[in-house]
Amino acid sequence: MEFSQADFDRLLVAEHTRKTSEVNYAKDPLDAENLTKWGGALLELAQFQTVSDAKQMINDAISKLDEALMINPSKHETLWCMGNALSTTAFMTTDSDEAKVSFDEAAQFFQRAVDADPGNELYQKSLEVAAKAPELHMDFQKAAASQQSMGGASSASSTSTAAKKKKSSDLKYDVFGWIILAVGIFAWVGMAKSHLPPPPP
Repeated sequence: MEFSQADFDRLLVAEHTRKTSEVNYAKDPLDAENLTKWGGALLELAQFQTVSDAKQMINDAISKLDEALMINPSKHETLWCMGNALSTTAFMTTDSDEAKVSFDEAAQFFQRAVDADPGNELYQKSLEVAAKAPELHMDFQKAAASQQSMGGASSASSTSTAAKKKKSSDLKYDVFGWIILAVGIFAWVGMAKSHLPPPPP
């Protein structure tokens, strides 16, 4: 996987945020803002991981966001981040019933974020996209199945088997990369807004 300079910069910022949040958590475990930043940083970092590592990182993010919501259940940034985390989890799931449960949960979190901050266009857009997510998920699964069946027509030698596995994992990675990128862009915009320096006096 090749990184652009922008990707590398995002990776560095997310890793710095993760480490800072970890240190701050040791000082004050009841800081919902810090837990939200930590969860957001983990979601951002998940984009740069293998699929299995990304799943673990997203689960860690959900855990941090759960903690933040126990402290402040109406914090709209946290509700929105949780919606993103659950959407990403759903897209990474091949079982459509299981994915639907996560999509429904994500939509509920997006709706709560919209209710808490009705003028936020990003939250509105996330809620709109969430309504289309199950259909997108089905399209991704069909594309993956189609790719696998096309690969299945070749000979059964060990080299073609390795090539099929590579094509299959490449497709899964491409699909996963696209989804996590979309979620990451939303998360990045949200985090960037919360980190803007104050205007000069």
